[in-house]
Amino acid sequence: MADQLQLATRKGLFLLARRGGRFRVERVPFLGDPVTALLEDRRDGALYAALNLGHFGVKLHRSDDGGRSFVEVRAPSFAALEGGQGPSVAQIWTLAEGGVDEPGVLWAGTIPAALFRSADRGESWSLVRSLWERPERRSWFGGGYPEPGVHSICVDPRDPRTLLLAISCGGVWFTSDAAASFECRSRGMYAEYMPPERREDPNIQDPHRLVQSPTHPDVLWVQHHNGVFRSTDLAQRWTEVDAIRPSKFGFAVAVHPRDPATAWFVPAARDERRVPVDGCLRVARTRDGGRSFETFGQGLPEEHAYDLVYRHGLSVDPAGEELAMGSTTGHLWASSDGGERWTLEAGHLPPIYQVAFRLAPR
Repeated sequence: MADQLQLATRKGLFLLARRGGRFRVERVPFLGDPVTALLEDRRDGALYAALNLGHFGVKLHRSDDGGRSFVEVRAPSFAALEGGQGPSVAQIWTLAEGGVDEPGVLWAGTIPAALFRSADRGESWSLVRSLWERPERRSWFGGGYPEPGVHSICVDPRDPRTLLLAISCGGVWFTSDAAASFECRSRGMYAEYMPPERREDPNIQDPHRLVQSPTHPDVLWVQHHNGVFRSTDLAQRWTEVDAIRPSKFGFAVAVHPRDPATAWFVPAARDERRVPVDGCLRVARTRDGGRSFETFGQGLPEEHAYDLVYRHGLSVDPAGEELAMGSTTGHLWASSDGGERWTLEAGHLPPIYQVAFRLAPR
């Protein structure tokens, strides 16, 4: 059972530890500052926090002592583009570590939709031009933000040269040559928000969150704007999972660390009503690859709930037994039985952007 949680919130990085059977806040680095993404690097234990300071710009900090102290490192930038006249990075939306045999390699996904790579633990970054310069970019558009963004990065555990990215709204993109080239892999998805002739256009799909099975990396799950999709062939083809209840709309998805057929979702009412269905917060779980679902709510609010769980707001521990979930209303819940019963661990927190269990080193 994991004993520590990390929360990226609108007003700081909250570090929690289990004491007396419950998670308690121990430290809050960057109190008052929006923390948009966090990453604990399992290779060396470094903890990274991405901040969005408004007029002061996007910042990135690294801790080598478990979050007790941080040093500022360089944030991704478009400064090298067009004679220094490129766009500004509006937000670091996600961070990912490279392969086990790639010490220091990090990936960052940003708004506007770009992929950056660091080879030195964030001391410097380079823009992945093979994605930035794709002609399809002209069709991408924002999904919830004014500009499109890269919010999910999956590094294949078998080969770190193979990556999958998800862009809102720009589909799923695949590379097998360390980001030297990319291809769009959204076939099978559909977009109800587009005219009929562009409904299945792979380049304008809105995957809200993409996750990859750690033990069966060909298996991927996506919570899409228009439903839940699953692939068993490394995103060459997606199949809609239409058995999910009570709604197919949502943002978060988590996959079991060992069982690729088990995944969790947090349904919301619909696009134009981003609250729980009937004001009743529920978590949906499948254990058979999406053929059937169970919904659980014990310990969650039964009425008048307005919690939305963002893309990175649902996390499962390395054993696949404990889950943690944070909401836009600042509530943090945990479950120790695979999502069947939940306990409110903390309330009155700032809106929660990301929840992560502290992981054991590789």
